[in-house]
Amino acid sequence: MRLTKLEHAALVIEESGGELYVDPGKFTRPVPASAGAVAVVITHRHDDHWTPEQLTRIVAANPEARIFGPAGVAAAATGFAVETVEAGDTVEVGPFRLRFFGGRHAVIHPSIPVIDNLGVLVNDAIYYGGDSFTVPGVPVEVLAAPAAAPWMKISESMDYVVEVAPRRAFPTHEMVLSPAGMALSNVRLAWATEQGGGEYLPLEPGDAIEV
Repeated sequence: MRLTKLEHAALVIEESGGELYVDPGKFTRPVPASAGAVAVVITHRHDDHWTPEQLTRIVAANPEARIFGPAGVAAAATGFAVETVEAGDTVEVGPFRLRFFGGRHAVIHPSIPVIDNLGVLVNDAIYYGGDSFTVPGVPVEVLAAPAAAPWMKISESMDYVVEVAPRRAFPTHEMVLSPAGMALSNVRLAWATEQGGGEYLPLEPGDAIEV
């Protein structure tokens, strides 16, 4: 597999000619309208993780692409054929095996309702928890580790990375940071990854790795 980090929470994963998009939202530049997409995963309904414009671009180039998300995404993304998934579900689509974990978004503040959120494990290798610290409880080859968000502090993300103990990790959810803040988060997340013997990769948008 080839994983390319896009801006903020978005990823694209390529395998055997198929592409999987994860969380293309408003802080991500318009995703490429390639004809290889077989699926899109949206972890939750917040617009930094999906927008109608991003989905329309992908679906226009790939009419058969399937869209997966929790019930809140299906309710928000009217006009799109979102297939509702829940924690514990496994879906096979093209060259991808998707396993879903969690169920709830991390608490931002008691005044803000908690919505549903699902983490996704792709081909038993790449794990992205969306806006949560849900630990999948299985070995993880590559972890998308949150660098900053209104729902977290860096110590929580460090603890999360230590608990997951991935072989490799890279930052996500970083568009709310200045360059100086990103550098600080990279140092802390690198330390956390190394506690389990893993390697931290400070990927920038557009960088890709082989998995």
